[in-house]
Amino acid sequence: MTDASSLPLVSVICLCYNHERFIAEALDSVLAQTYPNLEIIIMNDCSTDNSVAIIQEYVRQYPQLTFMSTGTNLGNTRAFNMAWRASKGDYIIDFATDDVLLPERVAQQVAAFEKLDDSYGVVYSDAEYIDDNGRHVKFHCQRNKAGEVVSFVPSGDIFEHLLSRYFICPPTMMMKRQVFEDLQGYDEALAYEDFDFWVRSSRRYKYFFLDAITTRRRLHAHSLSKQLYKPGDRQLNSTVLVCEKAAKLVQNSEERQALSRRLQYEARHAYLTGHYRQAEQFLDLLRQHAGLGPVYHTIHFLSKLKVDLRFIRALYQKLLNR
Repeated sequence: MTDASSLPLVSVICLCYNHERFIAEALDSVLAQTYPNLEIIIMNDCSTDNSVAIIQEYVRQYPQLTFMSTGTNLGNTRAFNMAWRASKGDYIIDFATDDVLLPERVAQQVAAFEKLDDSYGVVYSDAEYIDDNGRHVKFHCQRNKAGEVVSFVPSGDIFEHLLSRYFICPPTMMMKRQVFEDLQGYDEALAYEDFDFWVRSSRRYKYFFLDAITTRRRLHAHSLSKQLYKPGDRQLNSTVLVCEKAAKLVQNSEERQALSRRLQYEARHAYLTGHYRQAEQFLDLLRQHAGLGPVYHTIHFLSKLKVDLRFIRALYQKLLNR
């Protein structure tokens, strides 16, 4: 039998903000991992519901848990960095306590990492999306009736791919500690971390796609992803900043084209949701980077005038949901 302490240590950083309804299931899923060498850190980001009482009961029952709490609500990036800097793991999982880990998750990803060379920094996988009540919604990757992934999911050098499209389900990632050391953690100036982490880390490290469903990601009204493009959304400002970083990192024509597609996409959606200033910022960057064609010159002009065409996007979404 293998001594658990001889295996790589995996730090699961459990971020909680007002997850009283889901946190027990989330923590149970971490405690149920088949992988024996875990460091479990629960970081409460100043929850105002009953989350702390639930966490304290778990800490009483399971003394191996480490409980940390912020004095004020810091947001995901700062709260995670506090916990990551206190952790000791060779590998890191950023785990929101409204999601669920499947029992083999950690073991599968460590096994994948141990077969890869040092150029790989992240292992990610497929996920099942669930609703508030834990009911199946869909899988992240497109699969056929036999359960086989039929959509292209990149591995290796993915920098170009992630510039142009979204394909990683963030909670499925396991990351080498060295990646965070090199990046000095998440950028705390940002409202969300995923896109920035992908851009900066994939320029230095390869990613490996593990063809397995390892995580259940919960979709509910208070999810950060549900706030995207809503009035006052801070995530768009962060996306502008990340695109500016990406523009400084591109190295060839294929990567420039990929970034152009990203900027066009973000500009369209920002404009059609009434975020005119951010639409102008995306288009200004596109103009500097690749130039504006007639369509995007028009969108830039309409953004400056604040011509409201939000009804077009609303109509499109209504047609999609029929």
